[in-house]
Amino acid sequence: SKKKGLSFEEKRARMLEIFFETVDVFQLKDIEKIAPKEKGITSMSVKEILQSLVDDGMVDTDRIGTSNYFWAFPSKALHSRKRKLAELESQFAESSQKKEALQKSLEKSKIGREDTAERATLIEELSAFRQKKDQLKAEIEKYRECDPDVVEEMRQTNKIAKEAANRWTDNIFSIKSWAKRKFGFEESRIDKSFGIPEDFDYID
Repeated sequence: SKKKGLSFEEKRARMLEIFFETVDVFQLKDIEKIAPKEKGITSMSVKEILQSLVDDGMVDTDRIGTSNYFWAFPSKALHSRKRKLAELESQFAESSQKKEALQKSLEKSKIGREDTAERATLIEELSAFRQKKDQLKAEIEKYRECDPDVVEEMRQTNKIAKEAANRWTDNIFSIKSWAKRKFGFEESRIDKSFGIPEDFDYID
């Protein structure tokens, strides 16, 4: 039987693994070499997949000289999904409140009154809000009810990202220790010079 190709989301998840596993900065040509060989992503789709991750804020990019560089921090994808989910939930809650207010107004308008233009307008608005609510609810469900295989893949990706982040944290602590021994710098001075936050530590 013919082998099933990767879905668009599977390609996105695998491309993120390239950044998370290496914690490195790449040019497009680097990704076009790595993705087909290590992640089974066809070279023709690399640019499109990478651009979609950039558009969603999951991969960062910057132009240095004549070249574009791409990178992604381990927690970038997770924070983006959480932010998107929070936005959708906020919109959903707002729509629910408006729907409830419209329903109350509609019920009041029925008491001792014939059909009016105002009532027809309220019904129309209520229908529009119901449709909006259903759309938002469906979009939220996409984030909550993931396929078990995709969930497991994301768990593995997060595990790799955590290990990579802690490796770099270990490296930074080693460099700080060396700088203190070699030059007698105070730790607070090193942190301030290199923009290291006070609560910088390993990820649990």
